[in-house]
Amino acid sequence: MHDIRAIRENPAAFDAAMAKRGLSGVSSQVLAIDEARRAKIKAAEDAQAERNAVSKEVGAAKARGDDAEFQRLRALVGAKKDEIARLEEEAKAEDERLRDLLMGLPNLPYDDVVEGADESDNVETHRWGEPKSFGFAPKEHFEIEGVQPGMDFETAAKLSGSRFVLMSGAVARVHRALAQMMLDVHTTENGLTETITPVLVRDEAMYGTNQLPKFAEDSYQTREGMWLIPTSEVSLTNIVAGEILDAGYLPRRYCAHTLCFRSEAGSAGRDTSGMLRQHQFEKVEMVSVVHPEKSDDEQKRMLGCAEGILQRLGLPYRVVSLCTGDLGFGARRTFDIEVWLPGQDAYREISSVSTCGDFQARRMNARFRDESGKPQFVHTLNGSGLAVGRTLIAVLENGQTEDGGVILPKGLVPWLGGATRISPDGALI
Repeated sequence: MHDIRAIRENPAAFDAAMAKRGLSGVSSQVLAIDEARRAKIKAAEDAQAERNAVSKEVGAAKARGDDAEFQRLRALVGAKKDEIARLEEEAKAEDERLRDLLMGLPNLPYDDVVEGADESDNVETHRWGEPKSFGFAPKEHFEIEGVQPGMDFETAAKLSGSRFVLMSGAVARVHRALAQMMLDVHTTENGLTETITPVLVRDEAMYGTNQLPKFAEDSYQTREGMWLIPTSEVSLTNIVAGEILDAGYLPRRYCAHTLCFRSEAGSAGRDTSGMLRQHQFEKVEMVSVVHPEKSDDEQKRMLGCAEGILQRLGLPYRVVSLCTGDLGFGARRTFDIEVWLPGQDAYREISSVSTCGDFQARRMNARFRDESGKPQFVHTLNGSGLAVGRTLIAVLENGQTEDGGVILPKGLVPWLGGATRISPDGALI
């Protein structure tokens, strides 16, 4: 959420930043409501002061036996009471209007984020690894003979409908090994704290990490009103919601391996084959809570953590800096990591590493005490470290052999009990 004081002090700068998001004239809407709200608050305060003054006169009129004046003043006190209640209710309504408007506005992009309309304007920053040259036409993951016995979409559709998969045998084992490898590397080498979080959260947690109100249709809600998390960014970031932390407590670096749930609203017709885009999937998520002066460096560090997993697996990838038109709602700057999928002959997103500044912290009221003891908002960052299912896809497609088997990455072997391949008939060997 945005700082209303900053908008009051420099509406032109706010509008210029919002214009990069494709929104115009936003400050005038915000400030009109803010002015009405403040006017109602002042009117209520003035009415309260008048009531207090009249209340003193009531006692004086009674003391001198002036019953007519006493009755008039008492009626005036009652009228002021009703007026104050009305003005406070009107101020509350304006406050809610302002909050709703601010909650629906995206974060302001940093100045170094390139302006652009959509993903075609994203800027590649660097690449790692060379896509393998196959002596045959590489297949997509679900077409590989050795993968097919362990990746059952028909049974999943019978159980749950489209965009689900039932994994078993070697495929399931590799999927589990990838998640465990990610957690082990992040906790033992990258300094993250492994965390097991709920996958059901309250409204407040979804508002805190900007899934609500704008993206309600993208998530699943239970009949009791709880939300299934779209990513553990929600639960991890909200650990500090409502807290005032000691400066020495920062940075906090968390990671969690969880199920994630997305309705994929608006993605009809996209990636309908295979398990690239699912309603239920798993991610190892990274979240950092840091001092504002450290957030830029922290984003680079988190990006390196995610890249390190792909390098350990020997998977070619590229990193792109998202333009303003492709930037997520809550992000100020985002780097996407796109892994090479030979079956699609394309790079596809496998991680987004975003810095949100104090945008989420204001929504959560998450603060720390600075060197002078004054409460300041923390900065929050999040990134996939990595999406487990998409990493599995990349491992299978990049390691496929002409006979239908899969050669598994050497960096994963310690988590597979020494197994190095999936055979053409689907066995882990």
